[in-house]
Order: sequence, then structure tokens, then C-alpha cells
Amino acid sequence: MNSENYGTHIKHIRQKMGLTQNQVAEALGVTPGYISNVENNRTAMSLRILTYYAKLCGCSLDSLVGTLDPEYSETALDRKLYNAIMQLDVDTKEKLLKTIELWNL
Repeated sequence: MNSENYGTHIKHIRQKMGLTQNQVAEALGVTPGYISNVENNRTAMSLRILTYYAKLCGCSLDSLVGTLDPEYSETALDRKLYNAIMQLDVDTKEKLLKTIELWNL
């Protein structure tokens, strides 16, 4: 997703949930005009509203805007790897490290 279709993505999520702009606006404490402006790429949601929108839709902020910035996708992947590695026991971590070292030859 890029910034040109951010609003379209937001609109698609709303429609998929069967919600109107008025319903979303009421749930988020904003005006229907604000939602319209977001969906038509005339404005971007604030972080606070994005957080509420993600909660309303039952999705993560990553799924809403994570790929707008190409560098963010890499950061999100790094975080996923880190979290997965942190759940491994020490022996498995050592094996994983040896495997990675072999790949880098």
C-alpha cells in the first residue's frame, strides 16, 4: 500500500465491516466529513484516531499503515524475528545462529 491508496484501504475496511461513514465517525468521535476526507485522501488520520480505528476494526496498526513507508516493513519483520527468537530456548538459539552464519558464507 502506498500513500495514494491509504484512504481507499481505510474505506475498503469500513465497507467490509458493513459500517457507514456515520457509524465509524460516531465510534471514533469525529465527524462523517472527517472520515470522508480520509477515505478520499484529503487528510490523514491522527495516530490517536488510527489507534481507535484499528481497535474498532479488530486489526493492527501495521495492517492499516505498515507498508506506507518501505522502511517500516523491514522494521516490522525485524521485530517479528526478534519476538520469535526470544521465545526459543538457548540450545535452539545457538543452532539458529549457526545456521544463519552458514547462510552468510
